[in-house]
Amino acid sequence: MDSETTLTIEQAIGQYVDTVKLARSENTTIAYHKALAAFSQVLRNEGLDPRETSLSHLKEDAVAWFAASQKHLSPATERQRLTAVAGFFEFLAAERLAEPNLPRVRLLIRQRSRRPGPRLPQFPRQAIEQTVEFANQLAAYPAENETEHLRNLRDRAFIITLADTGLRVHEACNLRRGDLDPNEGKAIIIGKGNREAVVRFSKRALRAIKDYLNARSSLDGSSGRPLGALPIFARHDKGSAKTIKLMTPTTGRNIVAERTQQALGVENSGITPHSFRHYFVTTVLRGSGGNLKLAQELARHRNIQVTQRYAHLSDDELDRGYHDIFGK
Repeated sequence: MDSETTLTIEQAIGQYVDTVKLARSENTTIAYHKALAAFSQVLRNEGLDPRETSLSHLKEDAVAWFAASQKHLSPATERQRLTAVAGFFEFLAAERLAEPNLPRVRLLIRQRSRRPGPRLPQFPRQAIEQTVEFANQLAAYPAENETEHLRNLRDRAFIITLADTGLRVHEACNLRRGDLDPNEGKAIIIGKGNREAVVRFSKRALRAIKDYLNARSSLDGSSGRPLGALPIFARHDKGSAKTIKLMTPTTGRNIVAERTQQALGVENSGITPHSFRHYFVTTVLRGSGGNLKLAQELARHRNIQVTQRYAHLSDDELDRGYHDIFGK
């Protein structure tokens, strides 16, 4: 392989990350980029500068070095990073850039990685409900100008949508007006794993979205684009005051951080957009008497074991039984 003698490790990593960008989500791409950056640092520590070292000098032992360097991380993060590095070696083999011993790579990872035990999802239910209640009042919140008023309406609709649909932050940000059928109260989305799915919307979420889009009608009408192609949640900052631009997941996280701080009066509450997804699943379980299959389908969990992690949070019968015994 001629490319093997000329391609550096860093160049090969760059090619691999580019392929990840094409096939995986933005969050996965960021995580893999961090993992390969950490892998490159480990190689430098072992005397292999990725910028100068030929790919032919990269051996499977590097996986063992990397695994040993990641023990300060949580088992879940460690395993994610090792998966990214394993994918890099598989990429080298698939593209015929090198001939790694893939069975040995997988064996090294299996022997050296910790398996994370099941974790129960944690979130402050009362704080989330307080945040949702605060968001619901944003329509009447004082605003200095029309742009700020639009932000208030958008943030109200965004937070209620997260709480009442179980959408992941990137799924909510990627929603287009044409995806949502207000009459049916449903939207068709492309969710995790590039899978098409139907998501249901509550009446209050639909009402908040309608109020926001009605207030935004002049901007939408002057955009020169079909209404169905416009994002439901748009940016309203200084750089996009008179245009309709797709809101990014980073903006979505900032909205949640800002509004939770306002609602709770504390910084760093620990509430993230994904906290609302946890809230959604447990709300379904509480309201359905613990119907795991219903919660699984509405949350779009591929494995019901993921849904079962939430069951303990909705078991009111256990709560009552405990307090009946120990509360006397």
